[in-house]
Amino acid sequence: MPVDRRGFLRWSGVAVLGGAGASTATVTGCSRPQSGPTSNADYTLHIVRSRIEVAPGRTVSTTTYNGQFPGPLLRFTEGEQTTIDVHNDTDTPEQLHWHGQHLSVDVDGSAEEGTPFIPAHGMRRIVFTCGPAGLRFYHTHLTPGADLSGGQYSGQVGPVYIESKQHPGAYDQEIFLTLKEFEPALSREDDMPGDFLAGEPIPELSDRGEAAMAASLALGTAHGYEVGYRTFSINGRALGHGDPIRVESGERVLLHVLNGSATETRSLALPGHTFTVIALDGNPVPNPAQVPVLWLGAAERISAIVEMTNPGVWVLGDTADDDRENGMGIVVEYANRTGDPQWVTPPPFTWDYRLFTTPDRTAAVPDQVIDMLIDKRNAARNGFNEWTINDTPFSMAAGQPVFDLTQGKRYRLHLRNATDDIHPMHLHRHTFEITHAAGTPTAGVRKDVAMLGGYQVMDIDFTADQPGLSLLHCHSQLHMDFGFMALLHTI
Repeated sequence: MPVDRRGFLRWSGVAVLGGAGASTATVTGCSRPQSGPTSNADYTLHIVRSRIEVAPGRTVSTTTYNGQFPGPLLRFTEGEQTTIDVHNDTDTPEQLHWHGQHLSVDVDGSAEEGTPFIPAHGMRRIVFTCGPAGLRFYHTHLTPGADLSGGQYSGQVGPVYIESKQHPGAYDQEIFLTLKEFEPALSREDDMPGDFLAGEPIPELSDRGEAAMAASLALGTAHGYEVGYRTFSINGRALGHGDPIRVESGERVLLHVLNGSATETRSLALPGHTFTVIALDGNPVPNPAQVPVLWLGAAERISAIVEMTNPGVWVLGDTADDDRENGMGIVVEYANRTGDPQWVTPPPFTWDYRLFTTPDRTAAVPDQVIDMLIDKRNAARNGFNEWTINDTPFSMAAGQPVFDLTQGKRYRLHLRNATDDIHPMHLHRHTFEITHAAGTPTAGVRKDVAMLGGYQVMDIDFTADQPGLSLLHCHSQLHMDFGFMALLHTI
């Protein structure tokens, strides 16, 4: 059940509505598990093969944390040290990435940075100081390539909430929602939406990308592989088959939404209601703004308040009809209301990071600008697209390319996208500020993943305050596996 803030105690089991286990449809709590009589770990996680029941008689086989999807909600306090035992009960060495936290390379969870693997049928004890505050998450970090059963295609995703000393505001319920597709398959079709994102294509970039694609197709090459999905869920349940979000009229509900997809951009709308966005990727926004639709690239998170002022039984779901009708939704049920859940298509809405800042903000001047030109080589790797930064695909063997940074300096990554794809850009171990988006300078929005539009430019600024290697990559599993990564080396 959702938690009443007024009765909340720190480790009292804040709800992850509809969390799916091997054969149950019950709510999954998050109280600290007991690791054993001789263990002093705060949490224990088991990486294990599981069967997840997304609907009665409909299960998927995947790898999970603790046999459930999403993995257990982990709650920490900013600045406190935690100890976690991670057991790998599978035949594959694993990485567990603590997405959005500022951690050392031995803990962060990236082999490219040098994090040790969790051995097959082995374990690692991880100790770290939690932070920064806000909605973070944990997930696997492998490069499975053409193996669509591994990496982020699996069910290895779990939410993290790090408590801040500052209260996020008054609310009555706090709900965590993890959006996820299962049963991926290769295709040659690309139907991902792109027109929802603010900004116009830059002719120089579109000319370059279109010319490269035309040259490839002229040689008789088919379009590179994409990934589609057969099963859609929120918290591991298909629409109509999990517990509803039960609300009272007049309540303020705080939604923490995580896009746990391996590759997909997701959207959410709730007919007759609006979302007041208060945080992006766990970081409070300068200007909490009301929007009718939430858009999230892979690995993005949004925290938003919804005022429950329109009694009824509604579908909180994806705006894509096929995806919603195949499971990407959850029912919102007001007290004393019955009947079939209702869906109303929202009007078109442009997602714009600049909505959440204030116009008088100006970004600090960087010490250095690093230009990164992103290209796609159609079907260049056994039918898969190859992705490059400054004409170089990432080499796992060589650990290249690497960009050298000086500790303490402020850097601006000038990202130029010469492809028609939207890329959710993620920087490990840092929080960055968006300083140019949709054709204009901006400031104040701080994130760890941001969508770079097709044939568009985006600038992100950060201070190099984490010594060692930090991975920069597109968070689409399909893109990062085939070249879309680089390392930043702070010395």
